Amino acid sequence: MTQPTFTIAHLSDLHLSRPEPVQAGQLLNKRILGYLSWRRRRRFAHQRAILDQLLEDLHGQSPDHTVVTGDLTHIGLPVEFAQARAWLERLGDPQAVTVIPGNHDAYVREDWSTTFASWEEYLAGDDAGAWSENAYPSLRVRGPVAILGISTAVPAPWFRASGRVGRTQRERLASMLAELQQRDLFRLALIHHAPVPGIDPWRKRLTDVHETAQVLAEGGAQLVLHGHDHRARWSALESAAGTIPVVAVPSASYVLTSPDKRASYNLYRVQRADSGWRVEVVVRGLDDGVIKEFERRILTVPNFSQVPGASV
Repeated sequence: MTQPTFTIAHLSDLHLSRPEPVQAGQLLNKRILGYLSWRRRRRFAHQRAILDQLLEDLHGQSPDHTVVTGDLTHIGLPVEFAQARAWLERLGDPQAVTVIPGNHDAYVREDWSTTFASWEEYLAGDDAGAWSENAYPSLRVRGPVAILGISTAVPAPWFRASGRVGRTQRERLASMLAELQQRDLFRLALIHHAPVPGIDPWRKRLTDVHETAQVLAEGGAQLVLHGHDHRARWSALESAAGTIPVVAVPSASYVLTSPDKRASYNLYRVQRADSGWRVEVVVRGLDDGVIKEFERRILTVPNFSQVPGASV
């Protein structure tokens, strides 16, 4: 008997906002660098029209759930969070869309009530009351999929775009993964920075990447999705039970046309299989002004039940 399919769409690094109006006092910190970068380059490199074209195509694919792995804003101004909230409402209902933050969304320390609180319904786990930066990871169950939202969004020093999960969040993540191994659910982890050691430059890296990779591998995450690098990338974490696919998508608003950086999104069609899980990945994006299918591949993911150890 053919098993039902649950389809997840994955977008990242939307950079859809305009950091205007801006007050001079809001730029008396690291934001001045990001604002000047936006004025000189980023406002031309990231185009809302491209993002909207992808959105129209995504809606036509009718995914069961959509995930966004951070960087909806440029420099994390409150006005940008309000703009992003309006766009998220176009993307879908909060119950059908899961968002995690990126480093641009946490450019500097800012009051939660004026920033992330406006996305709270998209960020929070199923059993959450009031959501906050101290509540991660989030957990949402949709169909046969357990969606774990990990936050790496911490204000980084000047000239860096690094992130951190932190010990407390890693311990919670390990506990969640251990509990989920007892349930018949596909374990999908969302993270903004790449959780694979050695693939990002020092300035942009996840500072506790080795510790985070170990938790994901030992806990038996079955698929990890991320953004941050503005390029398509297929990598993996190795556990004692098998290979965990790690997949990145480019920026969904980028004007560059090189094959690994073209504005695109991925569809993941998750289906139970005899050996564990079967995931069909479809890459759709913009090519010469037209949305096309770029690639299609099959991931066979073992059950990873009670994973005894990992190699990272």
